[in-house]
Amino acid sequence: MGYQSTRECVDALEKHGQLLRITEEVDPHLEMAEIQRRVYAAKGPAILFEKVKGCAFPCVSNLFGTPDRARLIFKDTYDQVAALVSAKADPIGLIKSPGKALQAGFSALNARPKKVSPKHAPVFECRAKLSDLPPITSWPDDGGPFITLPQVYSEHPDHTGKPLKSNLGMYRIQISGNEFEQDKEVGLHYQIHRGIGVHQKLHQDQGKPFRVAIFIGGPPAMSFSAVMPLPEGMPEVAFAGLLAGRRFRYSHYKEWTVSADADFCIIGTLNEELKREGPFGDHLGYYSLDHLFPCLDVEEVFHRKEAIWPFTVVGRPPQEDTTFGEVIHDMTGAVMPTEIPGLKAVHAVDAAGVHPLLLAIGMERYTPYTKTLRPSELLTISNAVLGKGQLSLAKYLFMVNDADNPELDIHDIPAYFEHLLARIRWERDLHFQTETNMDTLDYSSSGVNHGSKVVFACSGEPFRTLGCSTPDLDEECTVVKPGILAVAGPAFLDYDQAPSELEIIANKLEKQVSVDDFPMIILCDDPQFCAAEFSNFLWVTFTRSNPSHDIYGVGAITRFKHWGCTGSLIIDARLKPHHAPPLIENSAVTEKVDQLFMKGSLSL
Repeated sequence: MGYQSTRECVDALEKHGQLLRITEEVDPHLEMAEIQRRVYAAKGPAILFEKVKGCAFPCVSNLFGTPDRARLIFKDTYDQVAALVSAKADPIGLIKSPGKALQAGFSALNARPKKVSPKHAPVFECRAKLSDLPPITSWPDDGGPFITLPQVYSEHPDHTGKPLKSNLGMYRIQISGNEFEQDKEVGLHYQIHRGIGVHQKLHQDQGKPFRVAIFIGGPPAMSFSAVMPLPEGMPEVAFAGLLAGRRFRYSHYKEWTVSADADFCIIGTLNEELKREGPFGDHLGYYSLDHLFPCLDVEEVFHRKEAIWPFTVVGRPPQEDTTFGEVIHDMTGAVMPTEIPGLKAVHAVDAAGVHPLLLAIGMERYTPYTKTLRPSELLTISNAVLGKGQLSLAKYLFMVNDADNPELDIHDIPAYFEHLLARIRWERDLHFQTETNMDTLDYSSSGVNHGSKVVFACSGEPFRTLGCSTPDLDEECTVVKPGILAVAGPAFLDYDQAPSELEIIANKLEKQVSVDDFPMIILCDDPQFCAAEFSNFLWVTFTRSNPSHDIYGVGAITRFKHWGCTGSLIIDARLKPHHAPPLIENSAVTEKVDQLFMKGSLSL
């Protein structure tokens, strides 16, 4: 049976040797986050901070730090939930395995929420103030402390009090700082294309107050469900019941629906006034800057007795949210190809910040009676991918033909790049969308939520042999991988000068670099860093470029509004003045945490 509280989960992890207790007092300002990052990087256990400076509540992080630990937490339900999910991809499989189907059917009974009276809801046992909560700050320039594992609950205005018409999402919450009134307001940051936005719009249209509840802790299935990419219309609380092996229990306080088993709950009403939220060190590896976002007028803060505050830390991947993605893919990976005909596999690349880069494999089936090298169905599939849920936020989509190499592993990213670069024809195989939406956290464009996309789609036999030897250039350069060359560029000034500047660079490279050796050239600030690890190349290239503004080419041509190039493609991945600053740890805090590890206060 699933855990009913964070404490139950923590106790169970300790019995399995999956918990590190820190008894020494630790500062929630930067220190706890630095410890979490190190333990996660070492694939270490969950961490229980028993003494948090200035706070009465213990805190736990790294609960989902490894896929194996996530499987352990959900050991009673993991396989049944995976079976239910896979039924959509392979319904015949359940028919052929009646026992598996019966087990999945019983599991589905837990999807129905269960209402309980307030006196049977542990979350109402105690009250607190916002200033009593752990003020965890992860990065030096964060605008204040944030809740990083919130479950933000909202309801359709026509179905208040009915969880099956709810949305549960993980939208970060700033609990103090900036202009937020102490103990009365919190900042609610939700990005483009989020379910809570649909509810807010409906409330606004009907002139109704938009009441929101923020749950922290409780059954671990709640946190996990808040990040699941579920189909629109399927409530996360129903999935949470499946994953917990226990129906989502809820109660009511005035007009709010509350998770009965949460460790903490903040309830309030969305204010019509927007307030500055941020900065916040985010999962692309940069700060998301301060912007105007909704503000919640807080009514009450509840918590259960012996509550534990769960948190996570985000930053340049990999971090704990990487594991969320791995487990989600393990549960749902078979479903996506069934929802988009012709799609074999899709992979959101974590090292590139997830949304900036998607790799995909599709199937060309339009004209099986003739062999063509021109992508056809691949383009249809690409349009479908870019219209699917959170995949619509992708900035770069690479699409290759399954028939060209059926053994290609989409998770072997260097091999995927070699496959594509040996086949792609830059004069034909680039397809841009300009003046469109972009992930809120992506600052490669100069406007929030606004940018461009590009599809690289290719099929056919390889026609070039990729180069591996560094050419002799006047500028510093180095080979990243076969076919990819990183070249140092001058400091970026502005987009008024960039086109003429890149034209000069392209003309020079045309004489020195063959497209058959290096079809992809990355113009960057530090080629050695870019090439040191393939993850560096992915991070630098795809988080620091906006396709419409930063893709250039040797021998650039425009024919009937289609842009391409006859020589090497150049991606300008230099840091630009409008970019958000990258995340850098505080050196004094780093030294202090070093000492904690050295003297044995912390050990893995």
